[in-house]
Amino acid sequence: MNGSQGTVHPVDAPPLQTERANVPLPWNRMKDLQGMPGTVGGLFLRFSQMLFAVVALSVMATTSDFPSVTAFCYLVAAAGLQSMWSLALAIVDIYALLVGRRLQNYQLVSLFAIGDGVISTLTFAAACASAGITVLIGNDLGACGRNHCTEFETATAMSFLSWFCALPSFLLNYWSLASRR
Repeated sequence: MNGSQGTVHPVDAPPLQTERANVPLPWNRMKDLQGMPGTVGGLFLRFSQMLFAVVALSVMATTSDFPSVTAFCYLVAAAGLQSMWSLALAIVDIYALLVGRRLQNYQLVSLFAIGDGVISTLTFAAACASAGITVLIGNDLGACGRNHCTEFETATAMSFLSWFCALPSFLLNYWSLASRR
């Protein structure tokens, strides 16, 4: 009998089902989608928000009679707040891209989601209010000759475009926050 003998290597037994109940399951992380914080798409959205808000702010500020209407003052305030918020988060995105870090911290994403939600709501409300006043001045009163209707319409359109760029940022931050748990 010339045969070799097999070697048996001990194998650890799998843990019992009762022992596994206390071990937390690993969470699947959502992949970085373009538009989320710390991505090139997110940086593009931030710069777009900031650009449209700054244009709306500067066009409205160049008119002499915008302080006489509360909705236009609200538009200037909302556009200024939107531009500062977008600039701050664009700087954070640039930093994250330069150092190669992911912005997936729960507290940071919560701050981004809440801030984007509040700022985008303010921007949308200001754009809607300004659009209503612009329609009132232009169509209902027929007073475009005495007012700056073109500038008001331009600032309102830029404010809506700023909101259109802020909404995906909010939704992606909220989705990232909701997919955590």
